[in-house]
Amino acid sequence: MTEEVLHVGRPPVLPTDKKFALVLRVVTGELTAAEAAREAGVSEQSVSNWRRQFIEGGRNGLAGEGGRNSENASRIAELIKENATLKATIGELYIELRKHTRSAVGRIPQPRGNTHPGQRVN
Repeated sequence: MTEEVLHVGRPPVLPTDKKFALVLRVVTGELTAAEAAREAGVSEQSVSNWRRQFIEGGRNGLAGEGGRNSENASRIAELIKENATLKATIGELYIELRKHTRSAVGRIPQPRGNTHPGQRVN
């Protein structure tokens, strides 16, 4: 009786379509999670995780979330709000800049530094 040596480590990266095909076979009862894991050369836990993700994605799709979870949706809402705030701030700064440049247009530039009245400034 020979004993099979298991190598513990990171499972190989499988393309999405291969994971999908395996999960479908597990969900339909064609394979058990253990059989699918052996076939793919990954742990049974990996196959169980893929199955759970598959089912959650389907549930979210049916709920009208289009595959987004609530964490992503709240992050997007937060970014939209931040974007609006930044746009408003930029608008306010632009108006202030315009005020300063318009008021400076009619002014005669004053000499800077140590100058005496009547002294030429180049």
